[in-house]
Amino acid sequence: MTVHTAPPAPPTLILASKSPARTKLLEEAGVPHRILVSDVDEVAVAAGHPEATPADTALLLARAKAEAVAALPAAAGTLVLGCDSVFELDGQALGKPYTAEVARERLAAMSGRAGVLHTGHWLIDCRTEHTPARGDSGAHDGGAWPGRGELASAGVEFAEMRPEEIEAYVATGEPLHCAGSFTIDGLGGAFLSRVDGDPHAVVGLSVSTLRALLASAGVRLTDWWAAAVDR
Repeated sequence: MTVHTAPPAPPTLILASKSPARTKLLEEAGVPHRILVSDVDEVAVAAGHPEATPADTALLLARAKAEAVAALPAAAGTLVLGCDSVFELDGQALGKPYTAEVARERLAAMSGRAGVLHTGHWLIDCRTEHTPARGDSGAHDGGAWPGRGELASAGVEFAEMRPEEIEAYVATGEPLHCAGSFTIDGLGGAFLSRVDGDPHAVVGLSVSTLRALLASAGVRLTDWWAAAVDR
């Protein structure tokens, strides 16, 4: 008689982001997760690395978020995923505009042009005992974290936007808290004429990139699918 043993339950994944778009992507990919939002000062992190390229900045911010959450007691025994997106236009990094004035200026500059959306991913395995090192500032420097990062980038081409369209879009409030002042999965999608690369990266989390990161930690994304079927 053959005895079939159930595979071990996949670990808990924590998303270090409050982005509804990232949560939706994980849900649609069949990856259950918890949310713990980091208290990382994104502006300060970016300012502390003035030499960083827009792509570097996306990865730096993703790592900072993941490490801040991994330091919390609630993260013990889990996998922590940090993500952050930065839009690059003319070699400049454009994060969240926060104000209507900045969003309006950026959208006008992007009209009819193309840029690159970079999304950094950083995965930390908290299933083993560890004591992260701290730098001179008292912040975690990541030296003892068993983490790994990957970048996913995609080219984005914008249609011509009339001033009244930009004004109407800014008035919705949607672009104020989005990297580059736009979305692909919301109202902003009306102004995108072409995407070259992984569209999930433009949304804010590349599922294929996550799959590769999980594999590096000895976890298969499909393990969550199997667990759902077993239930």
